[in-house]
Amino acid sequence: MGYVIAVILTLIVFIIYGLLLRKKVYDAVDRLESWKMQITNRPVTEELAKIKNLNLSGETQEKFESWREEWDDILAKQLPDLEEGLFDAEEYADKYRFRSAKKVTNEVEERLQSIENSINGMFDEVDTLLHSEENSRKDIEALQPNIKEFRKKLLQQRHRYGKAEVRFEMQIDELEELMLKYYQLVEQGDYFEAQSVVQETKEKMEQLEEKLEEFPALYKACHQELPSELDDLQAGIRQMKEDGYHIELFGFDKEIQNYQEELLGFVSSLEKAELDNVKSRVPEIEERIQEIYSELEKEAIAKNYIDHHQPQLYKQLQTTKEDMKETKNELERLQDTYQLEDKDLEMHMSLEKWLSLLTKHFDELKTNMEKEETAHSSIRSDLENWETQLAELVDQHEQFKERLYNLRKGEREASDHINEMKKELLTVHRKLQKSNLPGVPVYIRDVLQAATEALAKVEEHLDCQPLDMAKVHESLDHAKKEASKAKEQTELLLDQAHMAEQVIQYANRYRSKDPFLAAKLAESEGAFRSYEYDVALEQASAALENVEPGALQRIESNMKTPVG
Repeated sequence: MGYVIAVILTLIVFIIYGLLLRKKVYDAVDRLESWKMQITNRPVTEELAKIKNLNLSGETQEKFESWREEWDDILAKQLPDLEEGLFDAEEYADKYRFRSAKKVTNEVEERLQSIENSINGMFDEVDTLLHSEENSRKDIEALQPNIKEFRKKLLQQRHRYGKAEVRFEMQIDELEELMLKYYQLVEQGDYFEAQSVVQETKEKMEQLEEKLEEFPALYKACHQELPSELDDLQAGIRQMKEDGYHIELFGFDKEIQNYQEELLGFVSSLEKAELDNVKSRVPEIEERIQEIYSELEKEAIAKNYIDHHQPQLYKQLQTTKEDMKETKNELERLQDTYQLEDKDLEMHMSLEKWLSLLTKHFDELKTNMEKEETAHSSIRSDLENWETQLAELVDQHEQFKERLYNLRKGEREASDHINEMKKELLTVHRKLQKSNLPGVPVYIRDVLQAATEALAKVEEHLDCQPLDMAKVHESLDHAKKEASKAKEQTELLLDQAHMAEQVIQYANRYRSKDPFLAAKLAESEGAFRSYEYDVALEQASAALENVEPGALQRIESNMKTPVG
């Protein structure tokens, strides 16, 4: 029982769904039928009748016939065919062939849209045609005054147009012929062709107006101004050649000749009212003439620079040669006295080679100037580079001379340092002698001896031939350290001994009262007599601080305070 109910319900759903789809097809057919009727009722015949009242011929007549035939085809064939398609769609829907029905309705809709577009385009063209006569007439009437202006301009400024006047008159005649053709086409009813003639007239008139405006300046430039400029340029080049400039290297004569021939061709083209090629070339020639003048000016400036600087640079070169010759002699003298480093000798050889190359290059530049095979601007550039190189050589040479000077300066400074250190050591010995100490410790004698021997070693290196300044500086640094060490340790010894004496003298006031202090002072005095002054100071200071704390600090303060 349940199975039967399910089947019945399925059939009901299927029937309802089919009815809905069929209704959808019927609605689409009704909509398309309504659209078809709207197209059928459009006033196409009335619109075409408006044109039929005009005097038609030519392209306009052909357009009218094509529109009428197209409308007849729509009414007689295309729309009836679509009607049959709509019947087919309904039959497919009745037979539940909904896909076929959908396909047919889509095709009918596309064709109706195409017909609608064709009719709209037809209406637009009809409207354009109806207004074209009026619009083109206004356009042609607006153009007519220009003809008179063109002829007036040619008449009043005939001298500015030369032989081209005849050509321009012919072009004006052609414009008048086009206008006459326009009126003939309108009279014949060929409005589309008439509109085309108006457009052609506009374009040619604009072109002629542009030519008449541009021609005088171009003609004057090609016939007078540029030829005159080229003549002046040629004369200037000839004069510069006579003055010794290497102008022929640039090939300006041939280039100017080509421009002169080209300008003759331009004049011929202009007299035929042909401006296109001339318009683009004239500015290029003008620009090139200015470039040539700039290059000539550059050559003139370069030659002036060379004439003034070449003798000065030659003088600088000779001065540098003499200076380096003196340096070479000085170097040879120093080699007898000093042991020079390899890098110094290599530096001098490099400087001499550099000078040789610069001399050779200068001779080449001088030869180029005499042979007249190189432009002055190029020679100037090379000369400026050469001058830079010479300045660098002079700078390097000065640095080398400074190294040689420092070599002898180092010897003198080493001797001065030795004398100063000898005086310092002599002062140290005198202080030891005046100190009235019971004796000098061995380590002090050793450092004084080491300092004396280090100074002797420096003197030994200074007396060597050739002199090796590297060894001199090395031994001098060692001697400075030894002398400084001897001075510092001796002064420390004297300070400790003096301080020990002061502490012992101060502590003697407690000696009879404090047996422990007396014993410590005796030990301190024993160390003092044994030259152990640091031990003596340490023992006496410790003993005194036990008896009188702070006494050591007061003794030190009194020793630092100047007397009086």
